[in-house]
Amino acid sequence: MLAIVAMLSLPAVGQIPGLAPEKSWDLGGYVKYMATATIPDEASNSLDHLIHHRLNYEYRFNDKLRFNLGMRNRLLFGDSAELAGYGDLIGYDPGYMDLSKNWLDKMGVVGNSQFDRLYLDWRRNDWQFRGGRFRINWGMATLWNPNDLFNSYSIYDFDYEERPGSDAIFVSKKLGYASSVDLVYSPNNDSELTSYAGRYLFNYQGWDAQLLVGKSGLDQVIGGGFAGDIKGAGLRGELSWFDPTQDEWQGAELATAVVGSLEMDYSFGGQRNWMGRTAMLYISNPQEPTNAIAFLNLPLTARTLSFTEFTWYGDVSFDISALSRVTLSSTYYQDGSYFIGASNSYSLADDWQLMTVLQRFDGTGHSLFGKSASTLLFAQLKWSY
Repeated sequence: MLAIVAMLSLPAVGQIPGLAPEKSWDLGGYVKYMATATIPDEASNSLDHLIHHRLNYEYRFNDKLRFNLGMRNRLLFGDSAELAGYGDLIGYDPGYMDLSKNWLDKMGVVGNSQFDRLYLDWRRNDWQFRGGRFRINWGMATLWNPNDLFNSYSIYDFDYEERPGSDAIFVSKKLGYASSVDLVYSPNNDSELTSYAGRYLFNYQGWDAQLLVGKSGLDQVIGGGFAGDIKGAGLRGELSWFDPTQDEWQGAELATAVVGSLEMDYSFGGQRNWMGRTAMLYISNPQEPTNAIAFLNLPLTARTLSFTEFTWYGDVSFDISALSRVTLSSTYYQDGSYFIGASNSYSLADDWQLMTVLQRFDGTGHSLFGKSASTLLFAQLKWSY
């Protein structure tokens, strides 16, 4: 339907033989199937299935104004879909606009459609205005982002590469090379949770840096970040100070917290294209979740990226062949919890990809992951169009 509307919107242009006019619209996306096997140490195994269709559409009214739409259609079935409340979890939309709808939720099958991109974008000279639902990525690092006030995400969620968006108004003014001032206002149905922030982004002697100030949910925030390289090794860091506007919220006490991350990576090159990355996360006043399932599934914020004061991460990746790449990763939490992961991405054809993933969550007896140790196996087949 969107493609038909776009084509009808095209101006009548006489086509020159051998020269096709430039399209004013683009339509693409993918279809994925993923099977997930969950093998807990102290409970019954489960098997889940996901059919995931994505549609990305862009219409360009002219060289300054464009409209973008991104839609997820998911069909989930298996053991998890039979649990009470699972459909409500899948259909939950935390945005100011509720753009998620469960069109099926019965007999262990959940069908959901959601718009995670829906915005107008206008640019002229050094100015940019954007309004609607879109991703606001203020992170300088690639793993943990204390500066990413609007769109935090779990590092274990590999299936949602687009990441969630925010309902917001965005204004940006370029000041020069790699330099700009950005302003964001993101309303919430509960006015106390409305977020807004400003960022100054600049470059100094080859290093990108940023300063930001604003309000994220219940917290006043001041932060900054940098990204550059030292003798070929990439070095990135972020730091944010969160000061709550209230003493408590829904029965939970709120306290000031400092969240910082430091990350380094290095490409060794060679025939296998070896690459390594290590990172550390610090939270001065971490909030412990009720259980591991809650931490791994509930939406995160920039101040709840972990549940311990210090968290460490490392990974290494290499090519098996020109079509296949392997990544080995591990996370260690200060309470004794740890994660071990392995993944392989294989290109079957130009538009076909197969991914297999193994995840192990475990730890000492009293650690968060240790209390519910489990192994997860994923197999994902993706066709892009």
